[in-house]
Amino acid sequence: MSTTLAAPSGISGTASALRKLYFVRFAFALVWAGVMLTMADEITPAGGVLLVLYPLFDVGAAVYDARVSRSTGSPRLLYVNMAVSTLTAIGLAVAATSGIPAVLRVWGAWAVVAGAVQLIVAVPRRAMGGQWPMILSGGISVLAGASFIAMAGGDKPELSSAVSYAIPGAVFFLLSALRLGRSAKDK
Repeated sequence: MSTTLAAPSGISGTASALRKLYFVRFAFALVWAGVMLTMADEITPAGGVLLVLYPLFDVGAAVYDARVSRSTGSPRLLYVNMAVSTLTAIGLAVAATSGIPAVLRVWGAWAVVAGAVQLIVAVPRRAMGGQWPMILSGGISVLAGASFIAMAGGDKPELSSAVSYAIPGAVFFLLSALRLGRSAKDK
């Protein structure tokens, strides 16, 4: 049995693979947010690990996306996302030792950059279907990231707001997955 992942051929194969990825990302984000919200009052060692885990999961998702979507365009921006998310994981590991404001700054900067990449990747994929939620999610991520950075300088910065940001992202992944399924049936 081979463990290598062959890129699906054509738009329908890519849509099917992305649909599966989006369902996994939906479930991961909901579970992660649910667990993380229970410990968002302070950064514990377990909370620090969970904070680092989220962008590392994003790296894995981008690797999978780049492999399965080669036939629909260049994965160059996905490579950018992999690098940014890897640097974010490292930054969060360091920031978690400094407190919530530092975590919010790193998380916010990541949300801005990753949201912009998501937006730019989703726009050319519109013909595949299911990308409007990704376009909206990318734009909202940019705005949310800026708010997290601003919140870090406030009187009482709260980690729960940055953590709960994963929930709408999960919903957008679910909507995209459902729409991709509908698109595949239409073709």
